[in-house]
Amino acid sequence: MNIRTIILLASVSAALACGCKAEDKAVKTDFSVKEQEEAAEGLVQRVTGRHAASFDVRINPEQKEGRDWFAYYPGKNGKIVLEGNNGISVASALNRYLRDNCGWSYSWCGADTSLPEVLPVPEDTVLRTSPYRYRYCLNYCTFNYTMSWWDEERWQKEIDFMAMNGINMPLAVTGQNTVWQKVYKRLGFSDEDLASFFSGPAYFNWFWMGNLDGWGGPLPQNFIDRHEALQKYILYAERSLGMTPVLPAFTGHVPPAFGEKFPDARIRKTDWVNFPEVSILDPDEELFSEIGRMFIEEQTALYGTNHYYTADTFNENEPPTDDPGFLGKISDKVYKSMASADPEATWIMQGWLFYHERDFWGDEEIKALLGAVPDDRMIILDLWSERYPVWSRTEAYYGKPWIWCMLHNFGQNITMSGNATSVANDPANTLKDPSAGKFMGIGLTMEGIEQTPVMYALMLENVWRDTPIDQDRFIHKYCRERYGKDDARAFEAWKTLFGSVFENTENNGGPESIITGRPTFKKNPGGTTTTKLHYDNADLVKAWDLLIAAADSLGGRDGYRYDIVDVTRQVLANHASTVQQKVAEAYNKKNIRKFEEASAEFLALIDDMDRLLSTRSEFLLGRWLDAAKAMGTTPEEKALYEHNARNLLTLWGNRECYLHDYACRQWSGMMSGFYRPRWEMFLGEAGDALKSGKKFDEKAFVEKCKDWEWNWTEGSESYPAVPDGDEITESVRIYEKYRNSI
Repeated sequence: MNIRTIILLASVSAALACGCKAEDKAVKTDFSVKEQEEAAEGLVQRVTGRHAASFDVRINPEQKEGRDWFAYYPGKNGKIVLEGNNGISVASALNRYLRDNCGWSYSWCGADTSLPEVLPVPEDTVLRTSPYRYRYCLNYCTFNYTMSWWDEERWQKEIDFMAMNGINMPLAVTGQNTVWQKVYKRLGFSDEDLASFFSGPAYFNWFWMGNLDGWGGPLPQNFIDRHEALQKYILYAERSLGMTPVLPAFTGHVPPAFGEKFPDARIRKTDWVNFPEVSILDPDEELFSEIGRMFIEEQTALYGTNHYYTADTFNENEPPTDDPGFLGKISDKVYKSMASADPEATWIMQGWLFYHERDFWGDEEIKALLGAVPDDRMIILDLWSERYPVWSRTEAYYGKPWIWCMLHNFGQNITMSGNATSVANDPANTLKDPSAGKFMGIGLTMEGIEQTPVMYALMLENVWRDTPIDQDRFIHKYCRERYGKDDARAFEAWKTLFGSVFENTENNGGPESIITGRPTFKKNPGGTTTTKLHYDNADLVKAWDLLIAAADSLGGRDGYRYDIVDVTRQVLANHASTVQQKVAEAYNKKNIRKFEEASAEFLALIDDMDRLLSTRSEFLLGRWLDAAKAMGTTPEEKALYEHNARNLLTLWGNRECYLHDYACRQWSGMMSGFYRPRWEMFLGEAGDALKSGKKFDEKAFVEKCKDWEWNWTEGSESYPAVPDGDEITESVRIYEKYRNSI
């Protein structure tokens, strides 16, 4: 009996056992013009409340010269017409109208969404078209570093935000575990077999990409079921507005017990970071194509399809050979496993591997991997275009359509950084570059959101234009929208920041604070804690001076209140290195008095940061932990999810994981509950050694520190989830305390 027969019999048995038909589980994927209008009207209602009656929503599905478009203009009876070729365009028209006419400002971090009693009717028509067929959003990592604990309400806000900013191709990988479960149960795997396969809820991303098995588990069934329902909610909301979500496909990752079930199957082992090996099914195996087909079939039955599939082979792992024949065969198998179930399948591949393993991926290797797939059935995400574009060294991916993406953030680290000049100029310039090949879109591929809103506002400004962004004009408009008025000090502050802080050519994602790394006397520890600044700190301080001076004028706006906390936070984060080096110098010179004074100053600075950050909900550890625990339905589940939430931000994996502090957060609660006690231990032991005349054993401290960190991840102490104190009062207090010494 061949494997195809075995799978067919298993499928029939499963269908009989559950008594259901695939069409009963199908999800709606096509929405009529009227249905999209209704969805857009729902968005207008959510965004504008009682003012929704002031708008007339119209969808005209015809593009303008092959482009998506939107318009807003005066209608009958004093109404404002919002028109576009789909729900996304109407949402974008709403966004532009509110920003242009109502002093309305919305971002993840700081929003001023109050509206006038009567909405002004525009005098003329405002029309915009997008030169980009695809406007992609999200990264696998975003689904954990930011979205691990999101519910329907938070997802709806994000979907509305994406629509209002013109996003039409969101990554949608929630609910995958249900698909995996159905596929592997059809193949005869038990719940026990899969228990060591599925990761915990904060590590799905790396499980889905084949980097690890089981870490943070075992995963409760009700979480799997909850995420199945959540994915259906997400997809309906996205598709109803005209988005085309990107769903996952099979790339060979199989359960640890696979070799026992199929002893003749060729399985290779691969490892990532210092996690145990995972099993990857050889693409030459007939099973590979069969499982790939089954995966798409089960997923389509559950969630429907828009025919876009994400699949990343060799994510941060080198292939076992650079033989072009082998590499081409893998791509051929992955693509055909999609196409066998969906002849319209288009493969969306991240180009990250060509940067991350750039020493391996030369011209011939890349050509082999990409060349096995038809050009019109693959789209490449040039994942870090603003810093390390791969398209320009691969002849624009050798004929494949590709998307220019801003990566920007790693691990949802909280730090001010970016590549503003590239983001403002390169998308539009690439449109006119004859060497850009099939350049067809732009995208946001950040690892974490809810930080640095100005960089995302700048990037999204590209969606509805085909010319470079004048940075001075952008800053003027951004400040006016965010702060509700023109203010010369605010403009000068942001212009200074754009010329320094937001021109990063030194480090990946921006500098970390010495506070958030494992304690050391080193000035720049490196690894996951790189503290080297890519700008002159005097420029940051100048911007701080200007924004503090504008507090009386701008303090009534929420956007300003977030920004003044964020800039003040960055000043303290940087200044911590100066104080830490005072500690190191006193230790090296064996000056006990100065060591104790500098140590006290360093710990007091952490206290001040915690107090400052406690004034904004965006900077609260308690919010993250409470959201994790809220997902649990039993005390055991709540404890598991909290451990996941704590572990991801700290050790990341086990006590030996060298990704420790990769996802560090400059949050209130992290400062007081994790970073300060860790530094207090370090300074206490170093001080004791200094007083006794003995050499401080840093290696021994690190081992002790790992144990302490692991114990913290298993803790259950609570942290505030509601902000406390006034942002401006705290920012001014810190300014007056530290300004003269910085």
